[in-house]
Amino acid sequence: MSVDLLTLGESMVSLRSGGPLSAGGALTMHVAGAESNVAVGVARLGHSVAWAGVVGADPHGEFILRRLRGEGIAVQHRVDTARATGVMFLERRTADLSRAYYYRAGSAGSTIGREDVDRAFAAGPGVLHLTGITAALSPDARRAVEYAAARGAAEGLVVSLDVNFRSKLWSRDEARAVLTPLARHATVLIASDDELGLVADDGGTPGSGGRGPAEAEAAELAMAAELLDRGVREVVVKRGAAGAGVHTAAGRCEAPAVPVTSIDTVGAGDAFTAGYLSALLDGGDVAARLKRGTLAGAFAVSTAGDCEGLPSAAELALLGAAPDGSTQR
Repeated sequence: MSVDLLTLGESMVSLRSGGPLSAGGALTMHVAGAESNVAVGVARLGHSVAWAGVVGADPHGEFILRRLRGEGIAVQHRVDTARATGVMFLERRTADLSRAYYYRAGSAGSTIGREDVDRAFAAGPGVLHLTGITAALSPDARRAVEYAAARGAAEGLVVSLDVNFRSKLWSRDEARAVLTPLARHATVLIASDDELGLVADDGGTPGSGGRGPAEAEAAELAMAAELLDRGVREVVVKRGAAGAGVHTAAGRCEAPAVPVTSIDTVGAGDAFTAGYLSALLDGGDVAARLKRGTLAGAFAVSTAGDCEGLPSAAELALLGAAPDGSTQR
């Protein structure tokens, strides 16, 4: 058995509200997790994908496994009978602000270890996708990510690392201490513009805060050059509504965001990553990868849910091909 892409990490049940949680009301149930979002996105775009993780012996874990299998993803999971599957509540507090509340401390997913990685590698992947989220969950999870990255690089896989900093899981200093050395194994390093300083020297200033546009651009170029010198082949910078860029030894490539009506930004970065990696798997150049990444991100922000709105390959042409508000008949 061999798959195009392997990813590993914690998937949780996400309970979403349409308004303030304190006011009560209906909740909808979804699968949440950066790695499984990418897995779903890459699978929908026509590639074989495996996801590895740990779930509890509970209905939440069964829900996650059923949903991932329903997307055609090969599930390399372990069930921990002593721990529960993680849960998060996502509150739509206002039209422009959502808040996440996590109940994942000591969860089954946080126990992922080296043995789970060994089993997952039996899938024979070509691309290994990791995130900083898993490394933040527990010492065991951090060691599992470090082992997976080192093994992937040693075996000649394309290793994709998305920084995905979560302030509710660890501080910037804690993240920097783990992710900076981890980045040396990455073929493709993905970060938002305020996360690059967690894997490269940013001059002591978190993100680009306090800098003017010219200063911020110069800092990004310097950090990207440092990462390229350390062996990273592609430094991908996600800029949200401002699009995305890629730094390589050949130079810099930029792409604007696809204009859509934003409904839900949760999972947009994972959608971009899925589009980018799927185009890489298809042999597309950097410009083609950026274009597909921004298209997939546009689908994500213009539909509700963590991964529900991710497109199939046939749907990629929908955005920009028809007038806004149109209906295909």
